[in-house]
Amino acid sequence: MVWDACSWRDMEPLIRLETSLTGDRYLRILSDHLHSFMSIVHSDRLGQFQQDNATPHASRVASKWLQEHSSDFRHFHWPPKSPEMNIIEDSRGAFLHAVEKRSPPPRTPMNLLTALQDSWCVKPPGCLQTLVETMPRHVAILLRARGGPTRY
Repeated sequence: MVWDACSWRDMEPLIRLETSLTGDRYLRILSDHLHSFMSIVHSDRLGQFQQDNATPHASRVASKWLQEHSSDFRHFHWPPKSPEMNIIEDSRGAFLHAVEKRSPPPRTPMNLLTALQDSWCVKPPGCLQTLVETMPRHVAILLRARGGPTRY
């Protein structure tokens, strides 16, 4: 399992998670990685952080940390049981496809991590901007579907 973050301008290096994600482990990621990423990429403090409602993301300790750092960046609250509308999902699909096309395919966990990191770091120019710019269309489709399944 890996954790990642991206913005209009930049991508955080992938963080390998050795074990399953808990609220306390997620808190360490937020404090060790997210805070510095947001302060560099959004030094104007206008950045918004979006995550899904995975149990560790919604944990009491993570929520408290995000509230404590609300002056550094905004946290976009995602309604419970809402469809996934995060650009990171689209970017993951693209880089997983690149890993699948590798020859030879990765055969060990470390080879897989290296392949993922390589694919994550090599993004086409404008990739992130394109993903961000498609969000209004995705939201409109989701609204027309009244929160139901969509094919965007």
